[in-house]
Amino acid sequence: MMNPPRNYLVRLLAAVLTVAMLAGCGFQLRGSNGQYNMAFKSIWLSFNESSPLGTELKRNLRAGDTVRIVTDASKAEALFDVISESRGKAILSLNSLGRVREYSLSYTLVFQVRDANNRQLLAPTEITLRRNIAFDESQVLAKESEEALLYRDMQSDLVQQILRRLVAIKPA
Repeated sequence: MMNPPRNYLVRLLAAVLTVAMLAGCGFQLRGSNGQYNMAFKSIWLSFNESSPLGTELKRNLRAGDTVRIVTDASKAEALFDVISESRGKAILSLNSLGRVREYSLSYTLVFQVRDANNRQLLAPTEITLRRNIAFDESQVLAKESEEALLYRDMQSDLVQQILRRLVAIKPA
């Protein structure tokens, strides 16, 4: 049996050392650990207590350990004001009998972010998400469940977009 060439062993050793050094130095893609570096340490949210969007946003903010959610607006460094939040459902298309074939679902949030001195950190921003859903009269319950699932999906997407906008805020 032949011994492997010396050049092959040197390359293998170099590759193993390189991988070990990358793993040992703590290299990690930016944002891959779910943490967000925000310009403020505390935030007040103006959502109702029963708002599913507010609950999910709070959960995502608490998941990172850098921002505290406060219940008193005077103790917050940032104030998240919800100007409007609405869900909509519009007819997208009809079949040959004039019955609904597709709906267009929309979820719109308009908000702004201010600092403790009432200066705008983020001007009023509107985020609108849309999803299309096919409709079938013979499967009404299934389509209602699908609609609820699509709204929950839009809500999660909306929370991620809000978080990205909050991270993008730069202090004055």
